[in-house]
Amino acid sequence: MIIVFKPNASEAQMEQVHDYLSAHGFEIHPSRGKEYTLYGVIGNTQKLSPEYFKGFDGVSDAFRVVESYKRCSRSFHPGNTKVKIGDVTVGGREIVVIAGPCSVENKNMIKKISLDVVPHGANMIRGGAFKPRSSPYSFQGLGKKGLEYLREAGDRTGAPVVSEIMAIQDIPLFEKYVDVIQIGARNMQNFALLKELANITKPLLLKRGISATVEEWLNSAEYLASKGNQKIILCERGIRSFERSTRFTLDLSSVPVIKKKSHLPVIVDPSHAMGQSEYVIPMARAAIAAGADGIMVEVHHDPRNALSDGPQSLSVEAFRALTHEIEMISEALGRKFVRANT
Repeated sequence: MIIVFKPNASEAQMEQVHDYLSAHGFEIHPSRGKEYTLYGVIGNTQKLSPEYFKGFDGVSDAFRVVESYKRCSRSFHPGNTKVKIGDVTVGGREIVVIAGPCSVENKNMIKKISLDVVPHGANMIRGGAFKPRSSPYSFQGLGKKGLEYLREAGDRTGAPVVSEIMAIQDIPLFEKYVDVIQIGARNMQNFALLKELANITKPLLLKRGISATVEEWLNSAEYLASKGNQKIILCERGIRSFERSTRFTLDLSSVPVIKKKSHLPVIVDPSHAMGQSEYVIPMARAAIAAGADGIMVEVHHDPRNALSDGPQSLSVEAFRALTHEIEMISEALGRKFVRANT
């Protein structure tokens, strides 16, 4: 349920409502804007009457949240959520770029790539240590060593690092080594993993499942938000359709839809959607134009010999060209693209 206060409501009037809800065991999430204050109420609200709260002094409206993803809904939190990761803010005016290899192959390669991409516009570094591969014979990642190498690269450049988690037992490792924990498309509906990740306070990046609707995606985000962590970033990475000319169909319409339905920031991963590097840059440009808060792309010094996802990886030179174009698009939209001070 949402309880909206009048612009001139006093603290005492709001406290009266707060005390009533607390006494009856409800969880209250205040949200304050320039022209409004509201309470998002969590609990068995079926026994609460919206009309009853309209009788409180200072209350202008009360209504039920019809969406099942209550904490993640725009009605629950009208303002945009901004996720701060070190000096990087996702969901504000700035456009964020996350870049790096699909897999951390060795210490030198992640060091070299990070030192090349950060000065040219990467705000965060990505790199896989535990790889969910379609074939059991493909490179599965370096595990803990990969996380250690990624952490060293982040510390050297000053950029936060992002890596994908696959198993509940690895949560302590990720809490120690990474700044943003990514939940991949294959695990978007791994509810056991989502329930455990809901207990941590680190920022979480949730990718859309390959066959998931926007509502299913937001309900998965609700699992993560269920314990109060609002530091959630959504990532569109393409959905499976009948079209085979690209790996997946990049659903850029999800960006404005998410912006209407939810307060959470959303970025786009064109690398995994397109599957071919020549298509990545055009779709990255389109993602920013569609209103995404940033992009995540794969970059490799030698894509042909990459241990995973080489065909979709940008060269360092292509990445530099991309960030230059993103900077121009950002300025045209009244947004901001910030390069690292290195």
